[in-house]
Amino acid sequence: MDTPYAPHSSPVALTAELDAPLSRWLWLVKWLLVIPHWIVLFFLWIGFFVATVIAFFAILFTERYPRALFDFNLGVLRWAWRVSYYSYSALGTDRYPPFSLGAEPGYPARLDVDRPERLSRGLVLVKWWLLAIPHYLVLAFFTGGMRAGLWSIGLISLLALFAGVAVLFTGRYPRDLFVLVVGLNRWMFRVVAYAGLMTDVYPPFRLDQGGAEPPSKSLSGYGS
Repeated sequence: MDTPYAPHSSPVALTAELDAPLSRWLWLVKWLLVIPHWIVLFFLWIGFFVATVIAFFAILFTERYPRALFDFNLGVLRWAWRVSYYSYSALGTDRYPPFSLGAEPGYPARLDVDRPERLSRGLVLVKWWLLAIPHYLVLAFFTGGMRAGLWSIGLISLLALFAGVAVLFTGRYPRDLFVLVVGLNRWMFRVVAYAGLMTDVYPPFRLDQGGAEPPSKSLSGYGS
């Protein structure tokens, strides 16, 4: 039986809560604190790629994304979003991310993807490369559009660093900057889920800012 989406604008729901107060100095050393997570995520992203390749053939022949693979890839996205939010894609919390593929509802950064009942055989052939190219160009700017020496600095990280400097000198994270940074991350994770074949719903070219997903009309055709 088909069930409607939850009331948000995309099958990919990314939310965040801004912690207060934030440490004025902790963000300066988070690069060191997240090294264990970066090591784990390196291997998890390899697993994500392998699971996506297997899911590609499963969808091509059965129109279904195997639940175990979907749950694993969703877990990788959740883990990545928590680490990103803690570190230099947002700096929105000082709570250390858990080493977990689960939902972790108590953590201030959360992500979920509605699992589709069926996926298009035709779209699976083209959506991850051809259809997603416009979004890839946008994300290149979000994540690595500026270069300083050997380092690539994207818009998201640059804005997060501005927020860190603001916290250092004022003790406060500018609210307008927070909603923008979360919106940019939301766009990025929607595209990753689409390119990872987890949904057929094309990511909107829309910057949905803020910590909560925007409400929208329910869409039918997807189940849990």
